[in-house]
Amino acid sequence: MPRQVFLFDRPTRFVAGTVGQPGDRTFYLQASDEAGRTISVALEKTQVQVLADRMSELLDEVANRAAVVVPPDADVDDLEPLTAPVDEEFRVAAMGLAWDGEEDAVVVEAVAAGEEPIEEDVILSDSDEGPDALRVTITPVAARAFVARARRVIAAGRPSCPLCSLPLDPTGHVCPRQNGYRR
Repeated sequence: MPRQVFLFDRPTRFVAGTVGQPGDRTFYLQASDEAGRTISVALEKTQVQVLADRMSELLDEVANRAAVVVPPDADVDDLEPLTAPVDEEFRVAAMGLAWDGEEDAVVVEAVAAGEEPIEEDVILSDSDEGPDALRVTITPVAARAFVARARRVIAAGRPSCPLCSLPLDPTGHVCPRQNGYRR
């Protein structure tokens, strides 16, 4: 089956967001372009966290090594919810992150889960075979804004228990550090 790659070169919007209430949220990456095309892919909270952390590290590394102006930080300028309707194109199994030195841009690729394990050489490749993918190329400024919003979205979840660091439900939780008593 041929691979379908959704390409977004400098999209008008590339964000991480959620649908649902804390404790029952589904996380998405969503890219939109000027033509009105919007693609949403579902992923896990930890994948959003890792992507934000690695993207920040990549930008710091590029700022130190290359002659590229990379802003040190960015404010969250996009506080809007995900563009509706949020139709999941696929669930993300693996991601790739790279710096395109010719374009001075960050390349993010989210690869769909399949029946077989994903081979590393398929990620960020132009192969005609393999799992579907969302590939987005963004500026360093847009990448910093993505990181800021992703961290905000992650922090908006349930607070952590001060004793065991597990998430607290509105009614509390059975804390292992309290020997099973509700906290």
